[in-house]
Amino acid sequence: MKYHIIINSVKTVEEFKNAWTNEDYIYLLDKFGLEDSGNASTQELLELLQMAISDFEPNEAAAIVLEYKLSDDLNDNQIDQMSHDMLLDKISEEYADISLHHQLFNINQLLHKAYNGTFPSAKATVIEFEITPNKEVTKEVILKAFDKTLAGNNVIKRLFSNQLAGKESFEEAEDIIWDLKATGDTSYVLTTSEYWISRDEFKDAEFDATVIEFGEEDED
Repeated sequence: MKYHIIINSVKTVEEFKNAWTNEDYIYLLDKFGLEDSGNASTQELLELLQMAISDFEPNEAAAIVLEYKLSDDLNDNQIDQMSHDMLLDKISEEYADISLHHQLFNINQLLHKAYNGTFPSAKATVIEFEITPNKEVTKEVILKAFDKTLAGNNVIKRLFSNQLAGKESFEEAEDIIWDLKATGDTSYVLTTSEYWISRDEFKDAEFDATVIEFGEEDED
């Protein structure tokens, strides 16, 4: 299918609003040995948590947060190893299981702020765009359409060239794009890691793209 795409904005961010809920903060405060202060605001809860976290060794704090968010995906040995690796590497970009990258980004950035930079900072990309026709718009379709304008050294293009061309299935698209939301009749906003797409990798702000689904022939 052929699409027309307009890129309205590409922003680099270091955290997402609402990545953590009050319930998250209250649970973690308890894990770090502090009770929440009654009717504390979200900002106050975050500040209390940051203080509580900083009383622990960085790897110990990382293990507590990892266990809370990812105990269903990682075993104790993996959590222990990752709690140390996070101090050296951008684990939300480098961990082999990309389905965990979004959660690892949120965890990493919480710890990065609590320890004033002890954990390497990661970044995310927020893209606002329009696409017509607004039919069958999925994460896979968006990445295949963006392939038309992304720079040649883009990581997705290098790692998933066959998938982008429709020669192989592209299940990874669901984890490469962290969130895709419609904001209007033909407008969307998506979030992903800067590792996958950075703001300086877009060659054109408006372009046409032909998306080839896996298993169908290229009409051109």
